[in-house]
Amino acid sequence: MYNYRRRHTIEVNIGTTPIGGNNNIRIQSMTNTSTLDTPGSVEQCIAIIEAGAHYVRLTAQGVREAENLANIRQELRERGYTTPLVADIHFNPHAADVAACNVEKVRINPGNFVDRIKTFQQYNYTNEEYAIELQRIRERFIPFINICKEHHTAIRIGVNHGSLSDRIMSRYGDTPQGMVESCMEFLRICHDENFNDVVISIKASNTVVMVETVRRLVVAMDAEDMHYPLHLGVTEAGDSEDGRIKSAVGIGTLLAQGIGDTIRVSLSEDPQNEVPVAYKLVDYITARDGHEPINGTLPNDYSFIQPKQRTTHACGIVGGRQTPIVIGTAIGKLTPDFIYVGGNAPAQQPSINTIVDSIAYKPMTGVYPLFNTSQLNEIELSEATIRFIEIDCSEANLEILRRIAKVEQAVVILTSRHINPVGECQSVVHLMQNAGITTPVVFKACYQEDCPEDLQVKSGADLGALMLDHYGEGVWVENKGAIAPADCTDYAFAILQAARLRTSKTEYISCPSCGRTLFNLQQTIARVKAATAHLKELKIGIMGCIVNGPGEMADADYGYVGCGPRRIALYKGKTCIERNIPEDEAVEHLIKLIKENGDWHEA
Repeated sequence: MYNYRRRHTIEVNIGTTPIGGNNNIRIQSMTNTSTLDTPGSVEQCIAIIEAGAHYVRLTAQGVREAENLANIRQELRERGYTTPLVADIHFNPHAADVAACNVEKVRINPGNFVDRIKTFQQYNYTNEEYAIELQRIRERFIPFINICKEHHTAIRIGVNHGSLSDRIMSRYGDTPQGMVESCMEFLRICHDENFNDVVISIKASNTVVMVETVRRLVVAMDAEDMHYPLHLGVTEAGDSEDGRIKSAVGIGTLLAQGIGDTIRVSLSEDPQNEVPVAYKLVDYITARDGHEPINGTLPNDYSFIQPKQRTTHACGIVGGRQTPIVIGTAIGKLTPDFIYVGGNAPAQQPSINTIVDSIAYKPMTGVYPLFNTSQLNEIELSEATIRFIEIDCSEANLEILRRIAKVEQAVVILTSRHINPVGECQSVVHLMQNAGITTPVVFKACYQEDCPEDLQVKSGADLGALMLDHYGEGVWVENKGAIAPADCTDYAFAILQAARLRTSKTEYISCPSCGRTLFNLQQTIARVKAATAHLKELKIGIMGCIVNGPGEMADADYGYVGCGPRRIALYKGKTCIERNIPEDEAVEHLIKLIKENGDWHEA
């Protein structure tokens, strides 16, 4: 549990670049050009390949696009590029048949390969009727498998939370269990047909749903002795720091457990921008391989699929199932709950909660001391209403933790210098849990980075993994490099939001764009953000097309979805309110819709 090691999978052949087995974790991205545009697609493939991607995916929404993949592939080969290509198929199994003859891998979506187009209708299937539907899938899927066998083409069974079929939704609901079953229906057919060149992906824009679902899938596959490679990704992660941190939280949590054989970081940016972010995440996690062992004991009620939140008592605004806190050394766009000022004790009451080194501590409302383990006598005598004590995992033994537990006002600031900080922090929290210690824990992650992207990826992967699984009551991002302390504060808030624990700004669920997108997604996102970024209590989906649009926006308040060339449909929840709006007018229509529903306020 605490020690990093890769999950064992079978090796799958994808052209000249196999995946799984003993191979390195593969990196991939996807073009956003029209697949009918051969020169444009070729140039973008080359940009992605030269950024370091092992695979390049292209959408093939129809037979013409699937046929043109052969021309794109031929041009790439003539120019010396042998990177495997992947076709992305939705709604059109015949296009999948054609694509399988022209590329090295075909992604199909179980939610729309055979099942009817999603309408969010509830259907009551008898067991016999449901079995008939499964037989329909088998009868259509097996001929596709046979084509793939003939052409040595791999298959990705790619389930998306946003495109579960009405059939699955009617029986299992909009749940992780439904996503897993949607995948297993197709996987069992592959298994029965002795077709093993299969990769699985099971994605969501909600990191909590994505992580839980992948874990459930691993358990389900293990139960049926299946060990196929896994493709990881957080769909519609967005752009800028939010997209990077959200991807790091979701993908990093699973990579830290050894799960994942290929990843795609989905950013609403130029596709080649995704590749270096993916490498940074993979390199950071896999560097833990063979690390110094971490010892620990799992709690009796531990759940791999859904770890339970540890019971803690409230200490001021910390713990006791209150909203997780942020500690920082500066105020960014957002204000931390506590600001650490070192030995500079304020002369008068500060405007926000302040933490000072204990040597300079003076009892004052709103000012709290920070101790270390050499100052246990001081913490026991302190008059502070909250007593923070910083402990490195290496010194967090049961004797010290029990002594701290006797001080009701204590909050542990837990740090780790281990190459696997997630595993070491988990072992300490479980030590406390097994001993019945309810002292709140805030995780402090310390880095020395000069590149903002590096810090976003590393802090997102570490603190995101710990917080998403409910191990702590707050976070503190500290960096000794060139990045401004104010940015560290904002990254901490972004991590909590990505883990679905604290909303501090407007959340945008935006897709990375592909050849199906018929408007400039990046410009659109910028316009929507400029108009709505002050509505921090809202979730707004910005989607290029209907493949995942309405579904991924299931928990969004409002949706902005492409429905034709430079035409937009607007949604309130899952309900389409207005369609066929000219792109130039759509943002104004969105603002009007938000106002009509009483969710608007001025900046």
